[in-house]
Amino acid sequence: MDAMTDPAALRQTYLRGHLDDDVATTWFDQLERWFTEAVAESSVVEPNAVQLATASTDGRPAVRTVLVKDMRPDGIVFYTNYSSDKARDLETNPRASAVFAWLPLQRQVRLTGAVRRVDRAATEAYFASRPRGSQLSAWASPQSEVIASRADLERRVADAAARFGGGAIPAPAGWGGYLLSPREVEFWQGRPDRLHDRIRFRLDGADWVRERLAP
Repeated sequence: MDAMTDPAALRQTYLRGHLDDDVATTWFDQLERWFTEAVAESSVVEPNAVQLATASTDGRPAVRTVLVKDMRPDGIVFYTNYSSDKARDLETNPRASAVFAWLPLQRQVRLTGAVRRVDRAATEAYFASRPRGSQLSAWASPQSEVIASRADLERRVADAAARFGGGAIPAPAGWGGYLLSPREVEFWQGRPDRLHDRIRFRLDGADWVRERLAP
């Protein structure tokens, strides 16, 4: 295979940055710092996107991309239909991992920990801030279920639009947010010769421990 088709031939040298003594004292401060830089980098598409990994009670893994809608010292928040595959996993096995992959910056951040629903007030406040089309889609889409066709989905949206007319659209009862509260957060910065920098913040009892990992 040539370089266009052989994944092993697609090599890059990582020169964009390093993680030395400039690491923040808390994982949240470091995440805020890197997130701000990712937002400012025009080549980073959807800087708030994470790949979210869950598992069912019988160990079946699944991963998908979701958008983080809030970041705070106790974790990251995302929203979904409570009947979706990811929500069904989280209701029975409330643990997950998520990774921000900011490839143009040669960085990633991995968070692993427990997941719980956010309170209803937070869900309703976020839902009210969404574009109207996104609000209608939340009502129309039976997320993760088999549907007959694209036309059927669009009909559901039209039905939802007719139902609410020009009035306010409330958050569906079966839709809401989850908070992933990490027990481990790892910051990865690509370095030359695959000697990457890896700094992990790990919760040990009530205290956070910061440590460097071998690449």
